[in-house]
Order: sequence, then structure tokens, then C-alpha cells
Amino acid sequence: MLTKCLRELENDRLITRTQYNTIPPTVEYSLTEQGKTLIPALESLYSWTDQQMKGNCDEQELRK
Repeated sequence: MLTKCLRELENDRLITRTQYNTIPPTVEYSLTEQGKTLIPALESLYSWTDQQMKGNCDEQELRK
């Protein structure tokens, strides 16, 4: 599943894959310039999720 997701991101040109001929084999992934344009959106999503989780925790505390 992870490999499939990484391949899709690579096909969409959001990440690049670099393979090193070492033992054991080493692979690195990095964001492309296009992938880096997603960072602000992902940061906003993280912030929203964090606020929602804190709100849910606060509501659960009030119910106790």
C-alpha cells in the first residue's frame, strides 16, 4: 500500500525517488518543486485538524 502511494505521488510529479546501489538497498524520496506548493495547504489542514481534535477533547472532558 505504501509503495503504491509513493508510486502515484511520483507519477504525479509530487515526489522524486533516488535509489542508491548499496547493501542493503537505500531509497530516498523528496518533494519536487510542484510538491512543495502543497505545503501551505497541508499546513492549513494540519492546523484545522489540530483544532478539531482539541475541541473534541474539550467536549469529552465536559461530558465526564
